[in-house]
Parts: sequence; structure tokens; C-alpha cells
Amino acid sequence: MMPLQKNRAAVRRFAGMMKFAGWLQRLPDRVTPPPFRLMQIGSAFWQSRALYVAARLDVATRLGDRHLTADEIAALVLAQPDALYRLLRMLVAIGVFEEVSPRVFANNRLSAPLRDDHPDGVRAIILLHHSDEMSRPWGEQLERCVREGGIPFQRTHGAALFDYMDQHPAFDALFAQAMDHVEALSGDSFVRDFDWSRFRRVIDMGGSRGSKAIAILKRHPHLHALVVDRAQVIQGAAGHWQGDVAPSVLARLRFQAGNLLESAPMAINDQDIYLLSAVFHGFDDPTCIQALRNLARACGGTGARIALLEMVMAESRADLACAAFDMQMFMGTRGRERTLGEWQRVFDEGGCVLEEQVNLQSFVRMLVLQVKPEAG
Repeated sequence: MMPLQKNRAAVRRFAGMMKFAGWLQRLPDRVTPPPFRLMQIGSAFWQSRALYVAARLDVATRLGDRHLTADEIAALVLAQPDALYRLLRMLVAIGVFEEVSPRVFANNRLSAPLRDDHPDGVRAIILLHHSDEMSRPWGEQLERCVREGGIPFQRTHGAALFDYMDQHPAFDALFAQAMDHVEALSGDSFVRDFDWSRFRRVIDMGGSRGSKAIAILKRHPHLHALVVDRAQVIQGAAGHWQGDVAPSVLARLRFQAGNLLESAPMAINDQDIYLLSAVFHGFDDPTCIQALRNLARACGGTGARIALLEMVMAESRADLACAAFDMQMFMGTRGRERTLGEWQRVFDEGGCVLEEQVNLQSFVRMLVLQVKPEAG
């Protein structure tokens, strides 16, 4: 099979830019006196909570394209004017919002994605990460679980993450909404830098309400997609997109309830590809292996491919994004971000081999798998 990598030059440029950005990110460690730098790091939660409150108040959406005084914004969001002014002043100091004249504020390129009408909006993600469900484990159980093991989320709430979501519809809805906006973080390079022309059907396992599948279908009109997720996630998923997505795209999209840890829809031929976006990083190794074996059985001898959209950690000196996502996995699941060697051990035990790493203009990669002949 010919390589599935596209846009090699653009991907290399992106990798170079990210390496330079990483160097810039570490620059304060070199130029700031260590005691002061440690104080900056130790109080970083002040910044994140200020951002969360601005997101909760929906300041960016209410502000829109206007220049408004702190008093005017406070009236719109039902806040105390001086307190809101002090909150905005702090956010301006870290680059979020702009103070265009004394006590007059406007959105800028950093605050714009907090708007509900922004195409790359991340407000739901910030609300999720700072929700009571996701933030309490950091404060209550991190040290205990580092010392003793265990999952902070489960120790705090008495249930595993997805079991808890099944019992708490509001949190489940927020989680689904945040997942619909993950493309704002990872970008759409999975659509552009991967050669989808080789395939005819995408089986999007754990695809939530189908945002990634729709992005692929929009750019590749020859493709059809089947999105598989928990029954309560996909319930009403098709209707969710009515009016926002062209009927010609929705006509090529289907939804099906399913559980990857039990089975996967059967492949038809080698023009099927299973897509799993940020699914396996939430699983421990035995669960990954079980899921891969189910996928291998579903592929049978058809030659269908499996594509994992995941991070690949460096063996040492991991960048901040990978290390931070790995800690989030530690907090909420039995999963982890993995090095290439760790991925390959999981693939081997799951009856698969890594055919190709497709680099993207993103912090994630496409890991394309074939099923071992004896496994299919």
C-alpha cells in the first residue's frame, strides 16, 4: 500500500514551528530568577480560574465585536462592576482580552475562541476542565494517588469517569459538547494530511456526535461514515447537525450504538478504515489490547485498516502539551499518553502491526495499523 502521508513539506514546517515554540515556552525558566519562577508556576491556577469565571459569565460572547466599559459588560453579564474590572485587568495582563483605553475592553485573538459563535471555540472545554467533577480530584486526591496509586476522579466521585457520566446527564452533555470542539485544539489536519482517497467508508469508533466524521465527509464526498458510541451519546446525534451541516453530507452519515470493548461493526473490504480519535489514551494496556483484538476480529481477512489519532510521547524530555495531557489521563482514567515503544507493545499483543505513522500539522499523529494474518 502506498504511503498515506500527504503535505509532507507543510507538516515538516509545522514540526519546526512547534520545536521553536517549545524553546520559547522554556525561555522563562532560563531568564527568571528560580524563586520567582516557582511562584509563577505555583500560582498559575489563579490565571486558569480567572479564565474559567470569564467563560462562565460568557464575557467574550456578550462583548462580541464591540468596545465596552467594564460597567457596561458587568450589566450584560450580571456582575459587580469593580470586581469584573479587576478580573478583566488580570486577564488582559496575560494576553486574554484587550484594554483599548482605560476601563474599556475588547476581544482579541486569544479571547475570541471563548465566544460561542467562534468556529474554533474552546469555551465548553474550559468549562469541562474546571467543572466540579473534573477540578475536585486535582485538589482532593492527586497527592494520595501519587503516593498510593488509584484514579483521583474515581476516589473523589466513587465511580469511573464514564460510569459517572452515565448517571449524570448534565455532565455527560458538557463532556459531549467539549468533545465536539476538540478540533479547535488538534486542528483539521487529520482531514488534510492523511490520504482518505484510498477508502470508501470510515467507521468512527467512539466518535461522539460525529464531528470528526463530518469534517472528513465535507472534504471527501466519495466517503461514507458510520459513527459508533454509547447509546446515550448518539441519541439525537443526527438531529443535532440539522440546519448546520449540508443534507448531502448528513445523507452519508450513520450512527450506531455500540461498545468497542464488546465488539465492533464488521468490515466489508479493504476500503473500510476504523478511526479511533483519542480513545486509546483513556485505556490501560490490557483494555487497549482487548479493544484491538475486537477490531482485529471485525476486520477479519478483509484488509481493512485501523487508524488511531493519538499523541506519541518522546522517550525523554516530553513537551508540556504531552505531559499535561498525560496527567489529565492519570487524573480521570486508567489510561496514559504513550511512547512509540509503548504503543508498539500494545499493538503487538492486540494482534496488529504499525504500518505507518502519518505526521500531521498538529500535536497528534495518525497511527495506521494492519491486522496480523493470524489475528484476523
